[in-house]
Amino acid sequence: MKIRIEVDPSIIEEEVIIKCNELNDDVKEIQSALNELLADKSQIVFYRDDQEYYISLHDILFFETDLSGVAAHTVDNIYTVKYKLYELEKELPRSFARVSKSTIVNVKHIYSILRNLTSASTVEFRNTHKKIYVSRHYYKALKIKLLEKRR
Repeated sequence: MKIRIEVDPSIIEEEVIIKCNELNDDVKEIQSALNELLADKSQIVFYRDDQEYYISLHDILFFETDLSGVAAHTVDNIYTVKYKLYELEKELPRSFARVSKSTIVNVKHIYSILRNLTSASTVEFRNTHKKIYVSRHYYKALKIKLLEKRR
């Protein structure tokens, strides 16, 4: 595989073109990596009390709905965001996955999953007491995301 970069000062918006003879796994992986890189640049403003915070999405453990709206959890704090969960799903990088009707998790922070066949499974995170629950409906998709992360 060759990589070529052409610099053209007349170009207004940068564009990445991948030329291939077939859409194979390597090309799909490059496309996913580029999409994740671009998604990481999206900025979400977090709020706590009357203050705005600009936190890296990598520090977010999970987003969940509560009585006041959508809360973003880090290891130590809880912030609010002015998005609905379905809007966040579209904005967040691929490292985030929906795990229930009320929760989106950052797969990179998952430490363990306690599987429960009859009800929701429990997800634990490293260096915090916080836990979330994965509904049976979303469990398989989460496992696939976790396996993708290992590659």
